[in-house]
Parts: sequence; C-alpha cells; structure tokens
Amino acid sequence: MRWLLYPLYERHLLRAVSDLPMPNHVGIILDGNRRYAKQRGLTETREIYGLGARKLDEVLDWCDELRIRAVTLWVCSTENLRRSPEEVSGILAAIEEKLGALATDPAIHHRRVRVRAAGKLGLLPESTAAVIRKAEEATASYDSMTLTIAVAYGGREEIVDAVRSLIRDKAKECQRVDDIAEHVTAETIAQYLYAPDLPDPDLIIRTSGEIRLSGFLLWQSAFSEFYFSDVYWPEFRKIDFLRAIRAFQQRQRRFGK
Repeated sequence: MRWLLYPLYERHLLRAVSDLPMPNHVGIILDGNRRYAKQRGLTETREIYGLGARKLDEVLDWCDELRIRAVTLWVCSTENLRRSPEEVSGILAAIEEKLGALATDPAIHHRRVRVRAAGKLGLLPESTAAVIRKAEEATASYDSMTLTIAVAYGGREEIVDAVRSLIRDKAKECQRVDDIAEHVTAETIAQYLYAPDLPDPDLIIRTSGEIRLSGFLLWQSAFSEFYFSDVYWPEFRKIDFLRAIRAFQQRQRRFGK
C-alpha cells in the first residue's frame, strides 16, 4: 500500500515547495554506502560504490526540476583515501566511471551543467585526475547548473591550503611578515578556497542518520541550514530530497543577525 501512496506524497511535497524560495546551492554528504551494502549482503567494493554513483543522475534531475543552480556532492574525503587498498580502488573506480559518463552524457550537455572537482586532487592517481580533467573541459563553458564533486576533500585541509597559498603569494611580493598578516582576512582567505567562485551552500544534507558535518565545507557553511536524513545514500529518494527542501523553506535565516 505504501508504494501506492509514495507517488501521491511526492506530488504533494513537490507542490508544497515549488512556489517558495529555493536554495541556490545545495551540498550533500553522501553517507551510508557501506552500511547499505552490509544490509544487503553486498561485498564487491566497486558494486557498492557504483550504486551510490548512479544516484547522482536522479539528484541532478531533482535539482533541474526545482531550478537549483549549484549542487556539491562529497564523494570521497582525504580520510577515505586511508582505507584499505581494495576499498580505495573501488571508490576511485566508481568516481572514474561516473565522471567519464558525465563528460559525454547528452543530458549534461542539454542542461548545460558545468562539472568540476574540488579537493586535494594531487593525491589522486593519474587515471582519476585524467577523467576529472576530461569532464571539466567538456563542460567548462556551461552556466545553467554547477555540479561540484568534492573528492579527496577535507574542510580543514581546504582552509590550511588556502592560507598557505595566500601567504606564498604575498611572500612573492617580498612583503614583511607583519604586512602579510594584514592580508589574512576572511575575504582574502575565501579567494583561495578550492572553488572560490562558488556561492556558499544554503542547505547541506547528510544521509545515513549521522548528525555531523565531518569537515564538509567548514568555511562555507557558516550560515548554511542543515538537514540530516536517516536514509542511506543509495536509497535516498525524491521524497527525502523534497523533505529537506521543505525544511529549508520553513526556517528563518538570520545570517548571524
């Protein structure tokens, strides 16, 4: 019976959110792949992360329907790269397969979705880096939606890298330490983040029931709204996404005021 009711509920949610302001940028922490796989007795690492990668197509459909202009997906942290070689290989294989498909996906080109990656990309093997470059180059001129894949990403590392790059640039100008310190402001640090032109996320969603950011977009999320879903990422549904949008619309954003 509930499967008959889901489409009705989905349409109800869609009508409820459609006439209200949408988040411009949604960030999603894709969590719960391994627990989902364990529940279903899946053991092949590539298959496990492939399931999560395929969910991306649905998310883009939902964002396009709601005219959300930017979505950032955290698919792999720097900590993830310290897992067993077999698991890391499965994660990277799923990323390569998905990004390779995005580069030639007619829907991506029709919707004019710009695909980009953010993170410590130098930590990735050349095969993964090459696929990332291909997807970025194939969509570089598009501006209807921005899909950012956070890979080998950590929020603390991003801030550290930004400050280091800022100091190096100012040191090249032969400035004294005190002069360099004067340039270390919130505004200048923001210019050195991995994707400085990307607007801060209005809404951050985390799947799997965990109630923490784990370092996702630490700098950018100062005034974001958070929504935590109990659903594991591979089974994340449109109604779960619409619930998150509805919760966002019901909040009064103060931006620290």
